Amino acid sequence: MPQRYFVPSGAMPTTAPIAKIATGTSTKTILQIATSAGNPVKIEKWGISFDGTTANTPVQCELIETGSVAATVTAHVASGVMQFDMVGDGGASNLTLGTAATGYNATAEGTITATRLGDMQLVPPTSGVTWHFPLAQEFLVPPSRILRVRVTTTPSVGCWTYVQLSA
Repeated sequence: MPQRYFVPSGAMPTTAPIAKIATGTSTKTILQIATSAGNPVKIEKWGISFDGTTANTPVQCELIETGSVAATVTAHVASGVMQFDMVGDGGASNLTLGTAATGYNATAEGTITATRLGDMQLVPPTSGVTWHFPLAQEFLVPPSRILRVRVTTTPSVGCWTYVQLSA
């Protein structure tokens, strides 16, 4: 039976909540997930929210697979990829961790030449959205590929995002 994981756009929250990420004013990867060789994942659900105080132009939000092209991110550690339904029993995820793998808050986007879009939303900067893929219609990310949640907005606002997946 596949294990399910919750991957947020920040380190595992302990004494403080996950820090919001500033979107900037150009396209930015907020969360990136790298599948390992031989191990695809299915995206069951994803969500994103913003802390804007003025209802300006909506934020363009994308759940997108970028082949093998990774952004440079703050690397997640194993504890940041949290077990969703078998806490303590399911084992570590098979995601690849690192600054060019699974992480958050991109500082460089890389040169993407091909993509596959899993979802796209226009979200008010004062709001958020959650999308559940129907059972047996989850977005599949093949082995050795990169999944990103990226945004394009102006002005910059604070952002949280997450992906729930099975691996």
